[in-house]
Order: sequence, then C-alpha cells, then structure tokens
Amino acid sequence: MKAQKDILNEHENKIETNTKKLLVPDFRKSIVNISATLAEFLGAPNQNPTLPILKEELCKGYQNIVFLCFDGMGVYPLRKNLDETDFLFQNLRQTLFSTFPSTTTNATTSLLTNQLPLEHGWFGWSMHFAALHQNVDVYLGRDSATHEAVDFSDYPLGMADYYFDHANGDYSINTVFPPYIHVTYPQRNRFFQTAEEFWSAIEESCRKSGKQFVYAYYPELDSIMHKYGVTSPEARCSIQEISCKLKTLHESMADTLFIVSADHGQIDVSGYVNLYEDEVLLNLLEIYPFMEGRAPAFLVKKGREQVFEQYFQDKYGEDFILFKSSELVTKGYFGNRGDKADFLGDYLAVGTYTHKQALLTPNTTRFKGHHTSLTEEMEVPLILLGKRLP
Repeated sequence: MKAQKDILNEHENKIETNTKKLLVPDFRKSIVNISATLAEFLGAPNQNPTLPILKEELCKGYQNIVFLCFDGMGVYPLRKNLDETDFLFQNLRQTLFSTFPSTTTNATTSLLTNQLPLEHGWFGWSMHFAALHQNVDVYLGRDSATHEAVDFSDYPLGMADYYFDHANGDYSINTVFPPYIHVTYPQRNRFFQTAEEFWSAIEESCRKSGKQFVYAYYPELDSIMHKYGVTSPEARCSIQEISCKLKTLHESMADTLFIVSADHGQIDVSGYVNLYEDEVLLNLLEIYPFMEGRAPAFLVKKGREQVFEQYFQDKYGEDFILFKSSELVTKGYFGNRGDKADFLGDYLAVGTYTHKQALLTPNTTRFKGHHTSLTEEMEVPLILLGKRLP
C-alpha cells in the first residue's frame, strides 16, 4: 500500500500559474470512475474506465456495499481538520479528481449518472439558456440575478438517469437522500432530515436480508464550510463527527464495505471580486456572468472578443486565468464525449491560488468557504472500510 503522504500528494497533471500549478481533470482517476466501477459491479451499463483498487475490493464478495458521498469533504478539508493518524486517513486508498467545475451541481450529477460533464451538461449552479436569454439557478428554478421563478422545462438539460436504477444483479438497491433529491423509485429510498436519521437509515438498509447496495448522500458539511470556512471550529467539529460515526458504523457492521468519498472539496475564500459592478466588463458581454464564483462563464458580444480578453487579463489576471471554453472542451476538461458544450459560454475564468470568489450578481452570496475551481478543491478521497465475516 502507498504511504499516506504519497496518496495525499499523488497528482501530477497540472497547469502552470504565476505561483502554483492548477490541477487538470483526469477521467481515469476521478469520481466518475467510482461510479463506473460500481455500475460494472452491479451489472449496469458502463462506458468509463474503472478503478482497479476499488474493483479489487468489490471482488471480495461483501454482503453489503455502501457508497457514501459527503458533500465538500475533499482531501484539503480532511487534511486541515484531522490528524493523519485519524481513522479516515488510515483508510484513504487513493486521491481522486472531482469534475470541473468542481461544484455540487456538476459533480453529484456525474456521480449519480456515471456520465461525464460534457454528456449531462449540469456544469454549474447558474446556467445560461439561450432560448430564454436568461441565466437560471437550475437547482432552484429561478433567475440568477433577480431570483424570480423561471420555467425552463422546455429547455431541459435532461433529468438525471441514475446508473444504479439499471442494475442487473444480486444486490437490492437502496438510496438515502435529503428530501429535495429526485428519486426514481421512492419505495427503496429513505429521506432524512437530521444526521441521526441519515446514519440510522444506512444501518437499517444494511440489516435487510439479502445483498444490499446503498447510495447515500450527506450535504451538511458543504453548507457548514460555505458559512464558516474550511478551517473553522464548526467545520472541524463536523468532520471529526463524521470520522467518529463512520468508525463506529464500520466496527458494528460485519460483511460490509463502506466506500467513502466526496463530490468536491473546499478552500477558505480570501476575498471577493465584484464582477457585477464592473460596467466596462458588463458592456462587453451579452448577459452578466454565470456558472460559478470560482469558475465564471462569459458570453461576449461578437467582435469584442479581443478587447474582452485583454481587459479581463489586465484587471483580473492575478485571481483568474481566462480560457476559451472551446479550448477546455478540446483538452478534455469535461470528458471526451458529449454534446453539451454550448452551455459553457464563450469563455471560462478559472480561479487561481489567491482563492478569490467572483460575485456575479448583486445577490451572489459571499461564502467563507468555496470550491468550483482547479485548486485544492479538486481533490477528493477514496476511503475504503471493508469488514468481512470472521
């Protein structure tokens, strides 16, 4: 087994910046490949590479397979809030990449569907719909600037098609989700409101007769770090509690494999860039910026591209690196197949290690902890907690 320090620092695909290197997504070692490995194991269709280390563990024939996604619990928050002798670190088997943008909208959709971002198109919190000429907060169905309700049902990105709904094997399927998550088969889902209900639902699913597969998603850590920051006492308490609960659950459940990961990590925000106040910038755009605070997207007026590029680089180049969206698509940042590139706009700006958050509208929330870029928030853990019967 690799030394823990090697596992924590194993990524070498990077982009040079003026200080550090931005990470480059690798869809051979990403959260998508967790889903690919599980899909193959459950007998569901799969087009993506699998993870050898996870595949080897699944071959041991566990009665229960439990995948747990803790929103925001990337390697960086773990490193900042736990000792490397902690239970979770001792069972960290590989460091993986999130999707880009490294955001819940994008990453959890890839995790649930076993699809690449370019296939499903749910790239960010705020998406531009050309037919409406509006930027829409897709999870909430509202205009990103005014927060007025928007009906974009005629312009869908497509409802998520969960890979485990196509399972064809010996395992019964269970899900443990908060109430706002869409489920295809409510009869096999357990909604929860509290942490206690979350842990109880997992344990009860594992104690059913027969082989059980459980997909569980826990959102609260991400919310806590957004509000208080990655290195806050509140975040430390939450992460330590998760570690403690997992250790207890692992010790109490025989013949069960717990696969623990995250959709993305977070970083502490160092300051804010008020794009919505920049009249020169806005006059170069068809509509105000959209997508994400550390990965804003831009639709530029025709013929104004060179002016936009120079202006943005001169004013914001320390905090954001500007790319043509088509360049990132060609380089595979969103996967090597799919037809949703039109949702990316003309340009994407990638937040650097200054760790600033761009404010896209006057209503944008100022977070203390955030993600969505290609710095530390891209790295997530693959933690395997396996316990066979004696």
